[in-house]
Amino acid sequence: MSAWGALMSRMGLTRPELRAWAWYDWANSAYVTTVVAVVFPIYYKSVAAKGLPSDVASSRFALVTALALGTVAVLSPVLGALSDRAGRLKTLLGMFLTLGVVSTVGLALVGPGDWKWALWCFGIGNVGLTGSIVFSDALLRHVARDEELDRVSTAGYALGYLGGGVLLAVQLVMLVKPAWFGLADAASASRVAFLTVAVWWAAFSVPLFRRIPEPRPTGDAQVPRLSLGGVFAQLAETFRALRQYREALLLLVAYLLYSDGIGTIIRLSTLYGTELGIGQGALMGALLMTQAVGVPCAVLFGRAASRVGPKPALMFSLAVYVVVTFLGYFMRSPVHFFALALLVGMVQGGSQALSRSMFAQMIPRHRAAEMFGLFSVFEKVTAVAGPLVFAATVELTGSSRQAVLSLLVFFGSGALVLWRVDVAEGKRAARESEARAGWSQAPLTAQAAEAVRAE
Repeated sequence: MSAWGALMSRMGLTRPELRAWAWYDWANSAYVTTVVAVVFPIYYKSVAAKGLPSDVASSRFALVTALALGTVAVLSPVLGALSDRAGRLKTLLGMFLTLGVVSTVGLALVGPGDWKWALWCFGIGNVGLTGSIVFSDALLRHVARDEELDRVSTAGYALGYLGGGVLLAVQLVMLVKPAWFGLADAASASRVAFLTVAVWWAAFSVPLFRRIPEPRPTGDAQVPRLSLGGVFAQLAETFRALRQYREALLLLVAYLLYSDGIGTIIRLSTLYGTELGIGQGALMGALLMTQAVGVPCAVLFGRAASRVGPKPALMFSLAVYVVVTFLGYFMRSPVHFFALALLVGMVQGGSQALSRSMFAQMIPRHRAAEMFGLFSVFEKVTAVAGPLVFAATVELTGSSRQAVLSLLVFFGSGALVLWRVDVAEGKRAARESEARAGWSQAPLTAQAAEAVRAE
């Protein structure tokens, strides 16, 4: 076994299909770091939205983001149910992936004042990214055994941190020193950066399509209708189905609460740091440090979960977030901001990965895409509620510091609901449902795919 293969095995990626699945986290994280978090927002404000008033540019950017996330939130349970029943999970993942990659190439064509084209491409790219993640998350339930889920999920997040951080580091050098790359200026470097994201995302997605077979269809006769009425009817039916899996539903409620706090920290920490006078260089350095720290810490969370269980490990991460919240309240200097970034990097990937793997353990394989579609709905709600509470607290108190403390409500209430989740009972209910539906507990392997093709 090669040194790289040995490292993958130590991370929990012991089989080719597990590694292929984890590489998709590596692939799509380039879009998250470059387009969502760092390069595109700066390029949009300084180049694409040139001539627009700053507040108008920001409001339109926020509106497009909300519309994109809302579109996926509404459609994903319906498309998930369709893919489960028709056996087209990888097909739909490929469709959203293509949408995201093509729109990212479109960003490279955005010039000064092209804010409409920029927002169209950005919005479609967000739909492509979040839609593809719904189906890749659902595939996790098919490729990993129950005892592998935590380590495989955290390994995926570790590779995502590493991949996104490596490409972003190269892009930042390109932005600061464009002449080294034969580019005229930072704007040209930004457009090249968008092209590198498209190539990176597409290229590193190939292993998933080559190594992982399409899960077999459930055989249900009823296929959800893609009309407006059919969409909402399927949403209601999916939620009713989830009520059969009480522990999974409890976890979703807990996730809805504590993910509000986590998401607000991710989205507003840079803005908050800027407000306190922390320089752009320090903010960028802290972001890269978060990416770097997240790699080993995500893997360590997977190992801890295999020893003490995912719920205690997740509870620990929420306790660290409470410390982060207090640190944010008292933050005064770049040193404090780096300490905050270090702590966030330690637990961010682990908390998100274990939330994903715990939910996967408590849902049946034959409804994985449908249920992860609903997981996506809850996730998108957190993209709105946390920042709204933060903004309302600022309006009421006149202080961003007081608003930071408001996040304690999310972490505290989320931890209380999480404490009530019985993971063992949730796994039992899901396995019983699989047995009634005639689904094997073995993961989806090449041998299983042969059996499916033979039917």
